Amino acid sequence: PTIGLHPRDNQILLDTLEKLEKKGNTLLVVEHDEDTIRRAHHVVDLGPGAGRLGGEVIAEGTVEQLMRSPRSLTGQFLAHPLLHPLQPRRPTDHRTPALQMNGANLHNLKSVDVRFPLARLSVVTGVSGSGKSTLARDILHDNLAALVGERNKRNKSAFAPAGCRAIRGWEAIGRVLEVDQTPIGKTPRSCPATYVGFWDAMRKLFAGTQEARMRGFDAGRFSFNTAGGRCDACAGQGMQKIEMSFLPDVKVACDVCNGARFNPETLAVHYKGQSISDVLKMSVDEAVDFFSAHPAIHHALRLLQDVGLGYLTLGQQSPTLSGGEAQRIKLVTELSRSPHPSPAALQVFPCLHMERGEGAKKKATSNSNSLSTGSSGERAGVRGHTLYVLDEPTVGLHMADVEKLIRVLHRL
Repeated sequence: PTIGLHPRDNQILLDTLEKLEKKGNTLLVVEHDEDTIRRAHHVVDLGPGAGRLGGEVIAEGTVEQLMRSPRSLTGQFLAHPLLHPLQPRRPTDHRTPALQMNGANLHNLKSVDVRFPLARLSVVTGVSGSGKSTLARDILHDNLAALVGERNKRNKSAFAPAGCRAIRGWEAIGRVLEVDQTPIGKTPRSCPATYVGFWDAMRKLFAGTQEARMRGFDAGRFSFNTAGGRCDACAGQGMQKIEMSFLPDVKVACDVCNGARFNPETLAVHYKGQSISDVLKMSVDEAVDFFSAHPAIHHALRLLQDVGLGYLTLGQQSPTLSGGEAQRIKLVTELSRSPHPSPAALQVFPCLHMERGEGAKKKATSNSNSLSTGSSGERAGVRGHTLYVLDEPTVGLHMADVEKLIRVLHRL
């Protein structure tokens, strides 16, 4: 219930819940918010990890009892809160290159002037409904995306910014990307391995085995997007949809390949004793060791570990991922493109504590180079300084995952 609320509004909500409880009602809340947990009379902590590493009651009782439990990750973070800054602050003053926005007057903004230092982590905050999304997304992101796109056109035309009088200092920016929580794929064939980009390298490894060369298989044979190596019955999805007439459709494991996605001939090829289907069923944590000898694959897998996604399987279907998981996978995709980014090469611009309904219905378009639709700016060869816009990246994240996310933002 605290999603998108400013701390002031959070306290108002908790006071209201407390009044309901005092009237003799029972309240059951699913929550990551520290204030809500501390005000609870009884807490049930599940874990110890996420995905198939979870599903157990780790601790139960009062907040004090959780804090004394060595197995409770929640209790440990309550007892020893995260200290900031995680790394020394970089100097930021009037001499720091910055984006300057003047006369922002869209919606409830009253002709405000704002300065955002470049190559720094900047946060827009404020009470719910104060205009944060309007400032960061509707004005800054949309105008800069249009400006960068206009600069790359051959036939340039005069550009008039919408919602503000002027934006200055944007010339050093090569790309503008919104890293949101929209799904990374809509089909069951999309998965973390395909989105992050190391799936092609894995297919080449299988194509390079002696068994594959003897059979005349190339890397295309190990793709579930093209016919030939995939299971024809489920078209490489591993699942079949059963239409139920007056009921919602039901998806079941393919009765031909049993969810393996590939035909028997393709599955007969093994790399280090594992078939291509076995690799897709590996968790990220398992795959890190399995591909330790292959730097390109190993680097991407380690990044997934760093953002707390080690429990995901490489072939987990994208539509089953949560918004927070999808957003972190998009951040990993950006980091994997630059194995050793310069600290001053990129800018991250997260917008935290935004009201969820404020601008949430606005969908990213291809013109904005949103990461929800792919990084067209990168494919076009635009490199260098990137402006990242994140809308409430901590939504749905445990305190331990928030720490990992902050470290990833600092790496960018």
